[in-house]
Amino acid sequence: MAEFRMPSLGADMDEGTVIEWLVQPGDIVGKGDPVAVVDTDKAAIEVETFTAGTIGQILVPVGERVHVGTPLAIIDGTEPKTGRAHPAGQQPGQAVHPPQSEAGTRPPAGADAARGAAPERIKASPYARKLAQTLHVELAAVPATGQRGLITSEDVRRFAGTIPASDHRRTPVTPQTGPAAQSTKAAPQRAPAARHVVEKSQRAAIARLMARSAREIPHYHLSGTVDLATALDWLTRTNRELPVTDRLVPAALLLKATALAAHRHPELNGFWTEHGFQAAGQVHLGVAISLRGGGLVAPALHDAADLPVGEVMAGLRDLVERARSGRLRRTELTDATITVTNLGDQGVESVHGIIYPPQVALVGAGRIVERPWAVDGLLGVRPCQTLTLAADHRATDGFTGGRFLATIEHLLQTPEEL
Repeated sequence: MAEFRMPSLGADMDEGTVIEWLVQPGDIVGKGDPVAVVDTDKAAIEVETFTAGTIGQILVPVGERVHVGTPLAIIDGTEPKTGRAHPAGQQPGQAVHPPQSEAGTRPPAGADAARGAAPERIKASPYARKLAQTLHVELAAVPATGQRGLITSEDVRRFAGTIPASDHRRTPVTPQTGPAAQSTKAAPQRAPAARHVVEKSQRAAIARLMARSAREIPHYHLSGTVDLATALDWLTRTNRELPVTDRLVPAALLLKATALAAHRHPELNGFWTEHGFQAAGQVHLGVAISLRGGGLVAPALHDAADLPVGEVMAGLRDLVERARSGRLRRTELTDATITVTNLGDQGVESVHGIIYPPQVALVGAGRIVERPWAVDGLLGVRPCQTLTLAADHRATDGFTGGRFLATIEHLLQTPEEL
């Protein structure tokens, strides 16, 4: 037997709220399978289990706020050979599970139906079943997008084409395809009062983290201006050969250059702990993403230094979409080893950031502007960008930080090496 506990999804997280169970007692789970969605005040995150087995008991109902480390569910490490070990509706302490409905089965097809065979059970999260009942949606008709064919609450909402007033945390990210799609456009996604509560909670979480950073980390800041003419020329030529959906943006080059620089200067890629600086084995690049309605998250682009630029671009798109729809994973919020924030699209020329603890460095990027620039003694107008570094003086000094920024500049001058 193993306990599935409320995870810590960030240095500022002390409590979390289970807003959806993706499994129920009797479900078989493997290592890495998402089992619940947790609201951390900053975002809704899918959390996975690292224990394979059978869900034995749900201990915390949907909507309850608990401390980090609180047992949320019991996982029996022994997987049943066949079928469900514990049919829904017979487990103690499972107030979170609605009763099985008619919508919870798929009718048998063909000859089996003619013979009256038992209907095939539909795989759906408990919250998805409850939501389907509320919205009068037939689960059998809902296309599943979850792992192993699981119907999620997002699938139900997408099919229904509506968002219940009680659901304040999740926002659909794909065009509505359900029968009530037209009504979706007019439906409010979040009541004003509820939106205010969520934004206040997000600001409080960010305030705690930034206050800790300012209180504990002795920052130093460096900045430099980079000529991007060569990088943008390379980007234009490369994009001519790519489909529109795969084209690159300058941010992808910056992310890849930063990841490679972090790999070459490991003193800036890691964490400050009670035992001092600990370098990370891989570069998991945190990307600061603003959320619709306010707030900020910085999920990790794993192994960014090893990815081709095209995959960095695809990963960036994926992170932005899932961050703004509340579908990030636990590891994406806890694994970042260094963070990049880019406020160029907001017209900001330079960013003097605050480090996300326990990381020891943050790279900031401003907007690309045309400036007079001398090359080989000749004055011209070039596209330039100001890059900044906020670093922890306990881990490094300005000399190391300067070399790090110089490496990023060199890589942006030679984009074919990215």
